[in-house]
Amino acid sequence: MVNILTIVGARPQFIKAAVLSRYVRDNPSCGITETLVHTGQHYDQNMSEVFFSEMDIPEPDINLHVGSGSHGKTTGMMLEGIEKVILDRKPDALLVYGDTNSTLAGALAASKLHVPVIHVESGLRSYMMAMPEEQNRRLTDHLSTWLFCPTTVARDNLAREGIADCGAAVQPDADNKRVAIIGDIMYDAALYYRKKKRYL
Repeated sequence: MVNILTIVGARPQFIKAAVLSRYVRDNPSCGITETLVHTGQHYDQNMSEVFFSEMDIPEPDINLHVGSGSHGKTTGMMLEGIEKVILDRKPDALLVYGDTNSTLAGALAASKLHVPVIHVESGLRSYMMAMPEEQNRRLTDHLSTWLFCPTTVARDNLAREGIADCGAAVQPDADNKRVAIIGDIMYDAALYYRKKKRYL
C-alpha cells in the first residue's frame, strides 16, 4: 500500500482534489491510501467549506488553519505545519496541485525531508516571473520527482528548463524525474459534475 500526503489550500485545489481524492477513497483496491491536508490558505465558508460540502470532496484529515497574512508569513507557517505532518505520518510521497503558496510549501517541506513530490499540473507557464504563482509553479516543478502535465505544451515547457523524463529503466528521484502527460484534471472534474447534475 502506497501512502500519499495530499496538500490543498485554495479553491482550485479543492476541485482538483475532488477528482483524485474521491477516486482513491472509493477504490481501496487501487493500492493507495491518502491523508488530505488543508493548509487553511482559503478558509471561510464561501472559499472553503462550501466546496467540500457541495462537491463530494472528502473532508480533510488535517487542517493547519494558517489563515491570512503576508506571503512570507503564511508560506512559512504552512512549511512548518506540513513538515510536522510529514514527520508524524511518514508518507511514501507528497502530492500537490497547481501553483499556490500551499503548493510550494508542500513541495519544499517534502523535498527537504527526502519525500518524493508529485506535482499535478506541471509545466504550466505564464513566463511572467513577477507573478507569485509563476514562481511557485517553477520552483515546485524543480523540486518534484513525478511531474504530471496536462498537455504536450506543458511537457515541452519542462524540457526547455532541462526537466525531461528519465525513462522507466531509471529509479526516479529528485534528480531523475518522471514526466507524463495525464490530461487536465479540471476537465475530469467538469465531466463528473455534469454527469452528477443529470441525475439530480
